Amino acid sequence: MQIGVVGLGRMGGNIARRLMKHGHQCVVFDQNPAAGKALADAGAVVANDLTDMVRKLNKPRVVWLMLPQGPITQGAVDALSGLLESGDIVIDGGNAYFRDDIRRSKALGAKGIGFVDCGTSGGVWGFERGYCLMIGGPRDTVEYLDPIFAALAPGEGSIPKTPKREGRRPSVEKGYVHCGPAGAGRFVKMVHNGIEYGLMQAYAEGFEILEKATRQAGESETYDFDLADIAEVWRRGSVIGSWLLDLTAIALAKDPKLAGFSGYVDDSGEGRWTVEAAVNEAVPAPVLTSALYARFRSRIENGVADKLLSAMRNEFGGHVESHHE
Repeated sequence: MQIGVVGLGRMGGNIARRLMKHGHQCVVFDQNPAAGKALADAGAVVANDLTDMVRKLNKPRVVWLMLPQGPITQGAVDALSGLLESGDIVIDGGNAYFRDDIRRSKALGAKGIGFVDCGTSGGVWGFERGYCLMIGGPRDTVEYLDPIFAALAPGEGSIPKTPKREGRRPSVEKGYVHCGPAGAGRFVKMVHNGIEYGLMQAYAEGFEILEKATRQAGESETYDFDLADIAEVWRRGSVIGSWLLDLTAIALAKDPKLAGFSGYVDDSGEGRWTVEAAVNEAVPAPVLTSALYARFRSRIENGVADKLLSAMRNEFGGHVESHHE
């Protein structure tokens, strides 16, 4: 298929590369000309702006947005609303609030333009590993886009099969799922990221306990744990093994004292929205809520746990610490 990709940052550029690797043609645009040139060298057609992109796409046009949530994404949706025609499709693969997806779906739908929200997990590793995709939108539109999602997802064989899944949707075992109507994919991704906060916080707190355990043996002996080695051994056979632990081990191997991190931990919104949904549904979520508050606290007082959280975010998503006075 042919697809336009808008936003060629940490994930958008690799999404275009993976699509082209699987035989799809990409027309790309980014405000940074250097990002477009890098994709041109990989075989993409570079557009000068959104108008030029729409002109270069065949009908029905498909445009994938990979932009920061908020005004930037809304501006792109508004612009495309005036450029695209009935039968064309917009996919938003960035992080956004699910209620914005519902509103955008209605606005574009009034013009006959399809809208699909696609929660996209995989970070900077997605080009090699594939992306886990959580999709919302009309079923017929999602089915039409199946070759795109199949190319981006990890595919069968990426992990061992789960027993007793015979007869269930095959796309799920390839790494992508249609979750329901507009906003459903993003809602699932929102909760996914809320859980991610909790898992990261658990690892971070555990390693801080180890780092501060010097006097646990009493007055005569001390403990001096090598955090990088402990992270590495836990990767092998432990029940707490995970990709997040893999990334923790990578971060500690590169920087055992985490000297390159201040411990200021940003949040990108999904954790807040997950807690808001829990409140609205009267669902107790103490772990996810505490993990979010821990990120707020990190901006006041930083310790090893906060530095490790920041290091994990950098490993999976390329998130560089914000610097605040």
